Amino acid sequence: MSATVIFACVHNAGRSQMAAAWFESLADPAKAAAISAGTAPGPRVHPEVATAMREEGIDLEGRVPRLLTDDLAARASHLVTMGCGEACPLVPGVIRDDWALADPKGRFLDEVRRIRDEVRDRVAAMIAANGWARG
Repeated sequence: MSATVIFACVHNAGRSQMAAAWFESLADPAKAAAISAGTAPGPRVHPEVATAMREEGIDLEGRVPRLLTDDLAARASHLVTMGCGEACPLVPGVIRDDWALADPKGRFLDEVRRIRDEVRDRVAAMIAANGWARG
């Protein structure tokens, strides 16, 4: 059985979108899948986030922020939260981690790149620790 990781932040327009995209590019899809969601989804992925990810060959243009529901969270094996605090659900049986990452919204591109790279490093470490790397 494969794992499902939900990456959640408030607007699902920055950190969680980057994390899910990195996960999709680095993890073996037969071993694990990623979903991104937010507690108060915004209208679109932040343009500065899309720009920073495009520099790495990852296109976020077609992604639409979605609501993190209790139902969605209950289907996950792992829930990684990023700044949604008490608004993120506590789900029995789901492994939960909180990543203290700066919100990239409205930041200069060099700051967004630093956040992007930190997200990539955390996702890569999570994939390695759980044996989800591509073969």
